[in-house]
Amino acid sequence: MFKTLRNAWRITELKKKLLFTLLIIVLYRVGANIPVPFVDPGVFEQTQEIFGGNILQFLNVLSGEALGKATLLALGVSPYITASIVMQLLTIAIPALERLSKQGEEGKKKITAYTRVVTVILALVTSIGYAFFLNTNGLLLVEEGKDGPGFFRYAVIVACYCAGAALVMWLAEKINEKGIGNGISIILFANIIAGTYTVVSMLWATAFPAGVITTGQRVARIIAVASEIIIYTGMIMLIVWMSDAERRIPIQYAKRVVGRKMYGGQNTNLPLKVNMSGVMPIIFANSIVALPATIRQLFFPEANNWFTKALDVVFGYNTWPYLVIFLILLIAFAYFYVAISFNPVEVANNIKNNGGAIPGIRSGRPTVEFIKKVLNRITLVGALFVAFIACFPMLVTLVEDIVKGAMYGEQPYELWFQALAYGGSSLMIVVGVALETVRELEAQMSLRNYKGFLDN
Repeated sequence: MFKTLRNAWRITELKKKLLFTLLIIVLYRVGANIPVPFVDPGVFEQTQEIFGGNILQFLNVLSGEALGKATLLALGVSPYITASIVMQLLTIAIPALERLSKQGEEGKKKITAYTRVVTVILALVTSIGYAFFLNTNGLLLVEEGKDGPGFFRYAVIVACYCAGAALVMWLAEKINEKGIGNGISIILFANIIAGTYTVVSMLWATAFPAGVITTGQRVARIIAVASEIIIYTGMIMLIVWMSDAERRIPIQYAKRVVGRKMYGGQNTNLPLKVNMSGVMPIIFANSIVALPATIRQLFFPEANNWFTKALDVVFGYNTWPYLVIFLILLIAFAYFYVAISFNPVEVANNIKNNGGAIPGIRSGRPTVEFIKKVLNRITLVGALFVAFIACFPMLVTLVEDIVKGAMYGEQPYELWFQALAYGGSSLMIVVGVALETVRELEAQMSLRNYKGFLDN
């Protein structure tokens, strides 16, 4: 990977794209630390426990800890991701949007414009809820008066968060146009990397707490932290190994004579990646399963009725229903993403038009059915892999909670594997984005016939 980056740096055009991408990341990180007016940062630093062990903790990770600091870019990429998911679903459900998506570049531009509008609407709703959430927890400097609880200040705060969400959307699209990699993925990558210090601090605090503990407790804590590090390392190795796994369908091209030359007759293959969907199912599933709990945290933080209790039981993080729903959504979105990104009919037609055929399979409909059959099988394997990576750390946390609950009962206790809770999703995003970006660099260098790359 580092050799690829070094070789890409020697190409002027790729060097400009890399520098542009780094510039966008720096601008985002600056915006993620700009405070919003009328927010009390001192009080906020004292109430960080409201972001521990719930869905806001994961959203805080995706925003690069901007949500936890209530800064300008606190909403991060969540509104844009949710809007993209909504538009992709509507493209399949609404025939007019489906026809629009097939109209080439012009149709894509219109769908992108609709996505921007949906992003702003979602950002507005989320901003209002987040502002009330901050006020409920005593984090806003909003004066109560005769005309209501500081309406102007609420408006300023909401406008800042909406502008921040629109700015993130614009930055992501600029990376797509002039940078390297997918804009949303690159920003998520930068945000998660920015939170590495927090994870390391949690691990250190677990292994070496400030209070006085016995030697046995200290050994147990060190073993727990070492286990987390081993799990992290093993998951990274598994992600890298599975990213290169593929199912190769053999293809035989018939011989044909064109003029005085004979073409074809060679054997090749159609490579189908096992994890074709990459990190997208995790991003999609987290955005959907987090929505009810987020609404509950933002709009009904102190409510205690049957509706909010149901939300806490079903969609509350560190609950078994949440894990099951998350697992189902991961598998469903893996199939959904493959369905919208890979067309077996088009692939079969291309093979047939080039004089190729799969040995033992007739051209036309049988070839399409065979590709679909193979694709469904490897998609299931890839979906189960993604589900394991994303859900295993959550499962470890749930089991630890059950064991310590049985040992300590109603007494308060500390979860040692809390830092691992979101490790699966975060690691999948970081490793997946890094590998995809390196592959894009290699592809662009290969297209430019870069001698230094081809010789390696």
